[in-house]
Amino acid sequence: MNMNALITGAAGFIGSNFVGLYLQKYPDSKVVVLDKMTYAANLENLSYVMDQIVFIKGCIGDKALVSKILIEHEIDFVFNFAAESHVDNSIANPSLFIETNVVATFNLLQSCLNYYKNLKDKSKFRFLHISTDEVYGNLELNDGKIFTEKTPYAPNSPYSASKAASDHIVRSFVHTYSLPCITTNCSNNYGIKQHIEKLIPKTIMSCINQEKITIYGNGNAVRDWIWVDDHCNGILIAMEKGNIGETYCFGGDCEKDVRTVVSQICKTMNEIRPLSNNAKYENLIINIQDRLGHDLRYAVSSEKSKRELGFKHSISFEDGILKLIKSTLKIN
Repeated sequence: MNMNALITGAAGFIGSNFVGLYLQKYPDSKVVVLDKMTYAANLENLSYVMDQIVFIKGCIGDKALVSKILIEHEIDFVFNFAAESHVDNSIANPSLFIETNVVATFNLLQSCLNYYKNLKDKSKFRFLHISTDEVYGNLELNDGKIFTEKTPYAPNSPYSASKAASDHIVRSFVHTYSLPCITTNCSNNYGIKQHIEKLIPKTIMSCINQEKITIYGNGNAVRDWIWVDDHCNGILIAMEKGNIGETYCFGGDCEKDVRTVVSQICKTMNEIRPLSNNAKYENLIINIQDRLGHDLRYAVSSEKSKRELGFKHSISFEDGILKLIKSTLKIN
């Protein structure tokens, strides 16, 4: 079956993991990766599939380039992972996030709509827009509430605001132009190939290098953690089984505050690579000034995705951290 896919931003963390999953499921498909190759992208992430893909360096906002790719490669599915995603960077340089996550995504949608209008068989085409739980804003600690697909948007950072805007634009293209789109919103991903700026890989490398492990504020900010392969599988089944115009949330059923996450990494490192003189990696932890506008808690319900798509998790957080540390240390 012809399942040609354009996967944008796939030299990054989640996208590069998704490419492998897609090719494993559909080995005879053509996969085109379009990536602007910003600081967060790394071609090494795709080295394991480079002989199976067509790689093109470019921006999703380049309408001429995207249109050429869609037509030339007869694309059936577009998976949009391309985004600026680091909250700290969005605070320092918000204009970049508006340009990439809003304007460029709008241009990508326009290119896809023009392509879709000229397809003889429109039944197979899908546009999968990958977003974040941060568009829903902030939850109070210990109040028991959780984000769902019906939670009103209330973004609190330039990053989440730009992603919220892109979600709304995608929705408008479905309802105004009948472009067959599906949106997914996920909780905090962790796993192999994640950029060093993120909490978990940054903490692991701080342990390895025996450098200070920094925690914002008192470390009580809570996030819901999902193993990246589970999220990628969720996106794939959303493409296969999801309804056009719908949103599907993928959480990890794994709420943990930052200090607990860091402590789990330190505990695992103590077991795998103990320090001399009975020293503990926990001694490297220091607290720094809290982030501006720091949301206290995110938590995402996967119930709709479990019920309608058959979504499920494959690994516990503790086993995921162990697997990630062993991969980083290159040990079995």
